[in-house]
Amino acid sequence: MKNRKNVNFTLLKTYLVLLVALLFSCLNNKPKQEQNVVNDVTQLNPIKVRGIVTPKSTAEIINVVKNHKGSISIGGGRFSMGGQTATENAIQIDMRKYNHIVSFSKEQKEITVQAGIRWRELIQFIDKYDLSVKIMQTYANFTIGGSLSVNVHGRYVGQGPIILSVKSIKVILANGDFVMASATQNQEIFYATIGGYGGIGIIAEVTLSLTDNCKLERSDKVMDIKDYYKYFTSTIRNNDKVVFHNADIYPNTYDEIRAISYSKTDKELTIKDRLKPNDGSFAMNRFAIKTVSSSSFGKWIRKTIINPIYYENNPVEWRNYEATYDVKELEPSSRNKTTYVLEEYFVPVEKFDSFYPKMIKILKENEVNVMNISIRHAKQDPGSIMAWAKTEVFAFVIYYKQGVTNKDKKKVKEWTQQLINAALSEEGSYYLPYQIHATKEQFLKAYPNAKEFFKLKKKYDPDYKFKNKLFDAYYRN
Repeated sequence: MKNRKNVNFTLLKTYLVLLVALLFSCLNNKPKQEQNVVNDVTQLNPIKVRGIVTPKSTAEIINVVKNHKGSISIGGGRFSMGGQTATENAIQIDMRKYNHIVSFSKEQKEITVQAGIRWRELIQFIDKYDLSVKIMQTYANFTIGGSLSVNVHGRYVGQGPIILSVKSIKVILANGDFVMASATQNQEIFYATIGGYGGIGIIAEVTLSLTDNCKLERSDKVMDIKDYYKYFTSTIRNNDKVVFHNADIYPNTYDEIRAISYSKTDKELTIKDRLKPNDGSFAMNRFAIKTVSSSSFGKWIRKTIINPIYYENNPVEWRNYEATYDVKELEPSSRNKTTYVLEEYFVPVEKFDSFYPKMIKILKENEVNVMNISIRHAKQDPGSIMAWAKTEVFAFVIYYKQGVTNKDKKKVKEWTQQLINAALSEEGSYYLPYQIHATKEQFLKAYPNAKEFFKLKKKYDPDYKFKNKLFDAYYRN
């Protein structure tokens, strides 16, 4: 009996040693987090900064701006994908704890918030008053300041860049001044800061115009891509009932579209939740993305099996429910060998039929692993200097998978420059929050007011205090 106990004790010790070794091995396999390294969601752009500060008050931000003698960069959710929130040896101001609601008026349908608040937090607050935001991107994890900095848009029909819903902003300039700006007050600061990528100053507070929350019913229609422009202009473009709309192009054939709309309705809710839950594991979503990105067969499964099942019914839900997607549903288990990235191109609406064949040809010739292309609509920008919507436009949002080696990055740069040229040939543009692959010539052609913007940057930031990789590429020299 004694020998058996000794054997069991020896086995137990062995198991414990193996368990500890296994746990240690798992911990060692996790990527090490180097101190003061800022990266973005793609994990392609690690940037060593001098330090990171996380202010909770306006006074703290002003203190850093006034007293730090070197470079400053501004970060929020870090969903821009090319170093737009950092540069080497700068102090990064991480805005995410500067996130309070400053004031709110249900009667006037407006809210003022600190720029580090996330859309999810804002919507949770205004939902209690049956109000909703007018314009935002699809996912609610972004900070408000970050969204204004890149002048986001979403799936909102009859809307466009977020500047259309901004009543005013408060900005901290390079000299520490704290100024109010709007379309009627300090206009050049207002129109240079929104869509200005932190180049003019730090967006501290934002006052947004709100709208009513309402019930929406989803509907969808599958069609040939050649029929979409006529469908959109006749059915969606001037339809006041449609709130959200996008059209997904199916790779790898790129010849078919599923157009998806959410329209106002008085029907009974089929989804009772007012907001999407934000505590899920999203295992099914991630499995679907992995399947689609793995092969042409995976893309065929999505088109012929997954999507027809998903769109079989027409749910009725709250507008705010559709505005609270969590970006974690897109996050893969690892980005060590491959990663998922976005690119976006804008063309005037009347150029739809001439642009998409050029885009498809480039993607096919370069064998780009595209998971989805989403078509959105946006009205003309009212005056931001770095406007991407110089007219009424269609946005082509390309979600793709790429490798992380230098060879992979070089290949992406090649076909990205080809797509930029295709958009420019149709009097269009490309979006700046993504990887910085455009030549300076392409950049200046897509953003002809950039030289005016740089003059204003020189005026308000004469010592080039506010820096990031975007300005390193196109402004520094």
